[in-house]
Amino acid sequence: MTEERTKYGRVMLKISGEALMGDTAFGLHPPTVQRIAREVKSVHDMGVEICMVIGGGNIFRGLQGSAQGMERTTADYMGMLATVMNALAMQSALEELKIHTRVISAIPMDQVCEPYIRRRAVRHLEKKRVCIFAAGTGNPYFTTDTAATLRANEMSCEAIFKGTKVDGVYDKDPNKFDDAVRYERISYDEVLQKHLGVMDASAIALARDNHLPIIVFSLDDTGGFKGILAGEGTSTTVHD
Repeated sequence: MTEERTKYGRVMLKISGEALMGDTAFGLHPPTVQRIAREVKSVHDMGVEICMVIGGGNIFRGLQGSAQGMERTTADYMGMLATVMNALAMQSALEELKIHTRVISAIPMDQVCEPYIRRRAVRHLEKKRVCIFAAGTGNPYFTTDTAATLRANEMSCEAIFKGTKVDGVYDKDPNKFDDAVRYERISYDEVLQKHLGVMDASAIALARDNHLPIIVFSLDDTGGFKGILAGEGTSTTVHD
């Protein structure tokens, strides 16, 4: 696997909070969390340094709360706390697999996780610890997509791997349209112009400005994360 390790020595894995729900309607589904942890372990075993950002939509989504009359800033902070809960669940699952893991929060809460200090986080990665960045950027009005792109740049990641329920980026929703066409490669500008919803516009623009490729793949396929890193399987690369 040396060739693949050379290509991607350090990566960011971004997944939604909904990915942890499994078939349930809300919250965490422990067998699903454990399955994703095994996917992360398989890549960690290749020698790849891994950062993670997990959304909080399975517990609370700030925009949804805002739409229902809650003050937006408060709703966003609640969403950030949801991401910390998901990060702790993933840490527990990874450490069950003997993978040393650190949850690093943009909002200080020293009793449960570390505060974000860039140099300390880089050192964790160098020691082959998985770093899960929680609480978004620490600011309301920013999504976990933007947080993942920001942290990926700060950690000098070589790519963002976005695990979704579909195996790439399509010109329209493949779950609704049989004639949806998957892109093999697509530029950041095309994603923005066509409103393809890979990540929010701020995240795409930040990735574009720093020439950070985004690889979209299906997290539902067992072995999918490792396979994509090894150059196998189906995905879409968003690039310059």
